[in-house]
Amino acid sequence: MRLRTQVLLLQLVVIAVSLGVGFGAVISGADDRVREEYGQRALAIAETVAVDPDVVAGVGSHQGTSLPATDLVDGPVQRQAEAVRRATSALFIVIANADGVRLAHPDPVELGKHVSTDADRVLSGKTDLTTDRGTLGESVRGKVPIRGAGGQVIGLVSVGVSTGQLAGESRRDILTTVWIALGAMAIGTIGSILLARRWQRLTLGLQPDQLAELVRNQGAVLHSLSDGVLAVDATGVVRVANETACELLSLHHPVGRPVDGIGLTPRVRRVVSTPTPDPIAATVGDRIVLVSSHRIITEGQDLGTVVSVIDRTDFEALARENDSIQVMSTALRAQRHETANRMHVLAGLLRHGHVDDALDYLDELTGTGASGGLDGIENVTEPHLHAFLEAKAAHAREHGVSLRLGDQTWVTGSLTDPVTVTAVVGNLLDNAIEAAAGSTDAEVEVEILTDSYDGPGEVLWVTVADSGAGIPFSDPEQIFAEGITTKTGAVPGGRGMGMSIVRQLARRIGGEVRVADPGGRESGHGAVLVAGLPGVIATEQTTEQTAEDESDD
Repeated sequence: MRLRTQVLLLQLVVIAVSLGVGFGAVISGADDRVREEYGQRALAIAETVAVDPDVVAGVGSHQGTSLPATDLVDGPVQRQAEAVRRATSALFIVIANADGVRLAHPDPVELGKHVSTDADRVLSGKTDLTTDRGTLGESVRGKVPIRGAGGQVIGLVSVGVSTGQLAGESRRDILTTVWIALGAMAIGTIGSILLARRWQRLTLGLQPDQLAELVRNQGAVLHSLSDGVLAVDATGVVRVANETACELLSLHHPVGRPVDGIGLTPRVRRVVSTPTPDPIAATVGDRIVLVSSHRIITEGQDLGTVVSVIDRTDFEALARENDSIQVMSTALRAQRHETANRMHVLAGLLRHGHVDDALDYLDELTGTGASGGLDGIENVTEPHLHAFLEAKAAHAREHGVSLRLGDQTWVTGSLTDPVTVTAVVGNLLDNAIEAAAGSTDAEVEVEILTDSYDGPGEVLWVTVADSGAGIPFSDPEQIFAEGITTKTGAVPGGRGMGMSIVRQLARRIGGEVRVADPGGRESGHGAVLVAGLPGVIATEQTTEQTAEDESDD
């Protein structure tokens, strides 16, 4: 049976049972309520008649048991009783004296006769409400004593309402209740049909077994995925978040909470609010993730957004390490080509007998060293940085940019984290070279030196300045925001991640990257950026101190 039909039938059964219980309660007490109502009405009529002055005077003057009926037919008591009976639609109004002899009765034949029911209680001064059968049939009757001027009981008034009239009134009440119940049943049925349709739309027409299977499959799939999945409904509330998504996006118990209150980074939040099929790179804490989103619409109904999150941290680390290796190999290849060219020059000079020229050429080579055209490179004895800077100098020349070292450049010792250092320095230099390319006297200056601090190793300070147009943003710090770039062209994951990653790498080791001077037209030069990387280079003194500490332990 379809879920819609089950819901409809269940609601109809609930409505029918509820109405049946209520209807039964009303029917069971209807007769008693009507009987009580008419009994009180009879008593009220009887009390009104009992205090009527004409009735009291008439009863007081007609005491005894031998009263001719002919004297009573047109008497004042009979006329008053009949007038009240016709006005109130009572079955009868009987008035009797202290001996129980009728002074008024709807049937004149009964006048002068003793009442047909027990009157002792009323004649003793008490009211009485009973159901009795008399000369006019069964009736609900209220009996009230009539008192004289001295307060003594001089007679009684009995007012009756036919039980047949009561039954008719009960039937009318029951019929009215039945119509009300049928109306409520019809309204409930219509409401149930509408609710069943609404339920069908909410469940997308799925049946109970299909819903159960869907939940089981969803749980199995979500918890087995290596990618993060975050589902947000159309109202902006998180409905699904697997463990991977919580880990990659640094979320804590997001399900059931508004998406604005779970702590997403601005870049990830934009992807959630705007469908983004192409993955966008974003930084979350010390992770780099690819985030994409899709809007789910079924039969014209917006069901919300599903966000996919992929961890790219390891890939970025491998990419940086690969870049470092490529830079080293480029430097070695450049040195090999340059050495081969020099050997060809020497071989040619010697082959043609120009010994003196060959000697002069050798003196020149030994005087300048294998610097690759980068003045001051001999001040950088650290092998990674030495080769890296030579390779970047060759890269800059290819783009028509002159790379030179600052006058204060001095680096000794060895890098403890060459991948991070080359990633930071390389990104700063690449941005500077690209900014300076095409400018007049295109030039990039890099100055690298070390300084001591309260920690292991030394701080490596890197300053990069270019001859470009400077940072175009009013707030220079925007260059470190995700997705902010002045470059054109699309790349996988989106642009604007380089400087964000550089600052992230520096902060991960306790350092910082900042804009020292945004440059621009007014300053007449390009941007100047400074990076401080603590503990990334070890001097011989630091190595010896570490060895002594280990031996003491």
